[in-house]
Amino acid sequence: MAATDGGDDDYVDHPLLAPGFIERRRYQQELADTARADHTLVCLPTGLGKTTVSLLVTADRLHEAGGTALFLAPTKPLVQQHATFYREALTIPDDEITVFTGDVRPDDRADLWTDSRIVIATPQVVENDLIGGRISLADVTHLTFDECHRATGDYAYVYIAERYHADAERPLVTAMSASPGGDEEAIRTVCENLGLAEVTVMTEDDADVADYTHDTEVEWERVSLPDEVIEIRDAINDVITDRLESLKELGVTNSTSPDLSQRDLNRMRGELQELIDADQSEGYEGMSIHAEVMKLRRAVELAETQSVESLRRYFERQRNAARSSGASKASQRLVAEPTVREAMRKAEAFDDLHPKFRQTRVLLAQTLGIGGGERVIVFTESRDTAEALTGFLRESFDVRRFVGQGDKEGSDGMTQKEQGETLDAFRAGEFEVLVSTSVAEEGLDVPEVDLVLFYEPVPTAIRSIQRKGRTGRQDEGRVVVLMAEDTRDEAFFWISRRREREMEDELKQLKGVADEVAADLDDSQTALDAFDGDGSTETGTEATEADGGTAAQPGLAAFDETVGDEAETVGDEADGVVATAGDDDDEAVEIVVDQRELDSAIARDLSTREGIETRLETLAVGDYVVSDRVAIERKSVADFLDTLTGGDRSLFEQVGDLSRHYARPVVVLEGDGLYEERNVHPDAIRGALASLSVDFGVSVLRTEDESDTADLLAVVAGREQTAKDREVSVHGEKSSKTLAEQQEYVVGAIADIGPVTARSLLEGFGSVEAVMTAREEDLMEVDGVGEVTAERIRRVVGSDYR
Repeated sequence: MAATDGGDDDYVDHPLLAPGFIERRRYQQELADTARADHTLVCLPTGLGKTTVSLLVTADRLHEAGGTALFLAPTKPLVQQHATFYREALTIPDDEITVFTGDVRPDDRADLWTDSRIVIATPQVVENDLIGGRISLADVTHLTFDECHRATGDYAYVYIAERYHADAERPLVTAMSASPGGDEEAIRTVCENLGLAEVTVMTEDDADVADYTHDTEVEWERVSLPDEVIEIRDAINDVITDRLESLKELGVTNSTSPDLSQRDLNRMRGELQELIDADQSEGYEGMSIHAEVMKLRRAVELAETQSVESLRRYFERQRNAARSSGASKASQRLVAEPTVREAMRKAEAFDDLHPKFRQTRVLLAQTLGIGGGERVIVFTESRDTAEALTGFLRESFDVRRFVGQGDKEGSDGMTQKEQGETLDAFRAGEFEVLVSTSVAEEGLDVPEVDLVLFYEPVPTAIRSIQRKGRTGRQDEGRVVVLMAEDTRDEAFFWISRRREREMEDELKQLKGVADEVAADLDDSQTALDAFDGDGSTETGTEATEADGGTAAQPGLAAFDETVGDEAETVGDEADGVVATAGDDDDEAVEIVVDQRELDSAIARDLSTREGIETRLETLAVGDYVVSDRVAIERKSVADFLDTLTGGDRSLFEQVGDLSRHYARPVVVLEGDGLYEERNVHPDAIRGALASLSVDFGVSVLRTEDESDTADLLAVVAGREQTAKDREVSVHGEKSSKTLAEQQEYVVGAIADIGPVTARSLLEGFGSVEAVMTAREEDLMEVDGVGEVTAERIRRVVGSDYR
């Protein structure tokens, strides 16, 4: 063990640790010993120093193996907190412990990476930098995944782990969580996704851990809703019942109870989606009704469990949404429903407090006044409630709010700097009550508090455990949950209790079978070593022999171009060259990816492939560039059909730019159901495809899905750069609209009449002004404009703005 006894047995002594800073705790050192030896999941109750365990491993790895340590945390506040801790705990210069978040420019991150010994980052930033080729994990000798229970599905942790195990020369992973999953299978999934081989668990039952914990019993405080709130709730529930009756007629539900479960609602949505996929009009109608039901249920939840003030704000957002351009039918129906409008009126007239507000004030007075406490945290699910509660409590206590960044639920967020300043002030005792949304749940080292108050029950065991970990560290504190009787709070209460007990049992069970789980993980990780880059997975460059001795079918790259090889190449200027194939690796090909394509998995997929390098750019033209002459515009079938029926920028504008700047423009049309998905006449689709090919000289290639598109891009890039020895060069910019195009755009936007009708109107009247001032009967004289369209145009142009 690198952390050995020093002059003071109470602290860990290590060449890279600040003297007298890390308290010696046997359980932390035992966990660190295991984590030093192999890729390890460390499970430890919140507040007992998981980060310290990772710090001990990082110090050892940097001291013995050198390289860089990478620490990933899911939120910016967590990243900042960990960076502060590492700078205080280590003797490494502060400027070599670097923070990577979206606030740091990509080009700056590339430079900082090479100069850093420790990088503490959000996973999305690292994922983008890996896809863009700005950083390499080859020299990373320790990678920490904080709050690792997130490592499921498409979350960035999964991709980063895959790249790390593939790219690092001396990889070591430490994954940390107080609650890694809801069951053993979920825990195994996290471990497999992160490439872990060991599982080590400490619970509060362990003797070494028990010395640093106190039992914290959860108290449930029941409150009763006033009659006025019940009337509002019941009125909205009546509308929900009515809408469910409509869905029952469609055959997707048997229940019309407004209290039906979220699972039932999800099942209904799935059945409606099946109707839509079958091009049944009932599916679209039902999906709109389903959306309205979800909005109404949210209103009920706010009335029951949050506050009437939160409900008022929600109703106001719905009214604004219904008035906006492109408003959904669900929003429009909701605000037009007489029963809902009456509920809105009652909410506006309600001038009393939700009983939870009064009970919160009572509990704070008991803790901070009678009890002589110093600090309290109040958690709430709603930012609206956090805002209103902060204002209410400020009359009696010194209170501040703590919410995430951005603008959600009608309330301004907090900047990263404001978050840090607020927590620092709370730690320093500058104020006594912190009202926080879920941003403070995951691992934030907020100080020991005398009371953690849940404004509502938390149905997810992970979040509940994390919240309760804020108290009971050095002294016993209270955890109180407010519960409105006969509301969704009660359902959440039982769900929360059941899931949390399951989690506790699962952690204990995991501790008992940790060796068995680790053995299974060892078996599952053998696949990581099966791919050694021997060329067996090369894409489209060589044909291989099949089992029977028959040559496999050749890929696209095997077909040499015999016609048009010397076609004019656009934009060969040297300053446009992004990369030259073979600059660093004769076998590697490079694909330039537009930043906006990160919403798909294609760039992520390509970046993991042997022999392919990806680079992120903000492309003015195209989605992917694979050579100096080939740029590719990717369209899903749905996107393609959208461009035929309207949109801010038509497919033909994009393709026009593409064909002006690249000699071999390509459109990839991705997905099935081209002629079945939308109510667009097949001849219109065929005409669009013909225009792309004949009028614009664009090759249209079909793919099944994102994986198929990635395969195609790899083959085309390999063919261009390897077989043709062409450079990757980005050039071109979106063309400015001509005066005529701008005029067509302005007129076409009126009542969404579209470009064809706009051209007819402009040809008929001669100017935009003339179209705007034309009488309804004159508009109807234009070819393609009927009574309905003419009336819509006059209504938009002539109505007062409200």
